[in-house]
Amino acid sequence: MVELLAKYNYWIVIILLTTGLYGVMARQNLIKKIIALNVFQTAVLLFYVSMSKIEGGTAPVLIKGAKQIIYDNPLPQVLMLTAIVVGISTTAVALTFVTLIYREYGTIEEDQILELNKHND
Repeated sequence: MVELLAKYNYWIVIILLTTGLYGVMARQNLIKKIIALNVFQTAVLLFYVSMSKIEGGTAPVLIKGAKQIIYDNPLPQVLMLTAIVVGISTTAVALTFVTLIYREYGTIEEDQILELNKHND
């Protein structure tokens, strides 16, 4: 039981992943879907950063004269910084598309948009 509680960050990842997935699948509002995708992305980012931590490790800074130092892996953190920038850009593009959809259909509810498309065909 103690081992399960010690990995609380992984439990947070699981909760965020399921919340984001539920939001994408269950919601009809396009803005809520975008927010749910951001929650899902945050869970993935947290997972990668959590994996980079090594028990007993320290920041990857060279210390003069020190031997046998265990360093945390900096690569996942660097990759996740890039993923954050890409995620923000993707969100901005998605919100732009939602704005265009609203101008065209007058709604951002997915079921109403599909219904309007059936009537137009």
